[in-house]
Amino acid sequence: MTDSVLNVALGLVATAISAGIGWLAQSLRRRRRLGRVREFFGMPAGTECLLVVNRRGVEGTSRSVSRNDVYALMELSALVRECGARAELVAHDEVRQGLGQKAEFCLGGPASNERTVAHLQSWLPGIEFALQNPDGPHGDTTLTVGDEEFPYVHPSAGSAGGQAYVLLARLHARPDSRPVFLIAGQTATSNHAAVRYLVANHRALAHRYGRTGTFVLVLKVINSEAYGPDVVELAADVTAKATAPRVEAAV
Repeated sequence: MTDSVLNVALGLVATAISAGIGWLAQSLRRRRRLGRVREFFGMPAGTECLLVVNRRGVEGTSRSVSRNDVYALMELSALVRECGARAELVAHDEVRQGLGQKAEFCLGGPASNERTVAHLQSWLPGIEFALQNPDGPHGDTTLTVGDEEFPYVHPSAGSAGGQAYVLLARLHARPDSRPVFLIAGQTATSNHAAVRYLVANHRALAHRYGRTGTFVLVLKVINSEAYGPDVVELAADVTAKATAPRVEAAV
């Protein structure tokens, strides 16, 4: 074998080794990243999680689901598949199990989801959803957390195209339990926006609150008529106020 042929052979071997090392390093990084995602969402490979479905509030029937809520459920289903878990789709008024055994994604505000009502009463006593207009759609609500108010603004009420708020929370019944992700918005579009925010920002949320920490956030969805669920920003971190015991008014 001549020197030139030997150099070529050695170069090919070195290239192959470098490529193999690079592939192995990327594979390890992907595996570590997937492990962090599974830990944050409480969905190890092969486990089950609950997707709790609300009803379409305008029609008042548990058999009808808003189109934007369907889109949100589709994105959650993709996340479940990425983690290697299995999703169990359950109607909000048919769930008969506690918290902690399975990861749970509970979609919809208290007007359309009985499971959300139970979570708010049991774990988030500092939060209230109050109807602004009893004769209007369920989106006409004000979200109140402690002394802070986040009113829904209909697109027809101003030139900015309106705004809606959504509550995004991760709850743990026990330190070693699987998490419940509560997504309770004033509109179906705000529910969808919160799901997108959660999927896009889970690494930042894990860095700030830990992979097993509780957090309660209020997100603002801006001009959903024009931008859909895409323009969303953090309005407030209300974890302390939301989880504080409710102070009853003196009689």
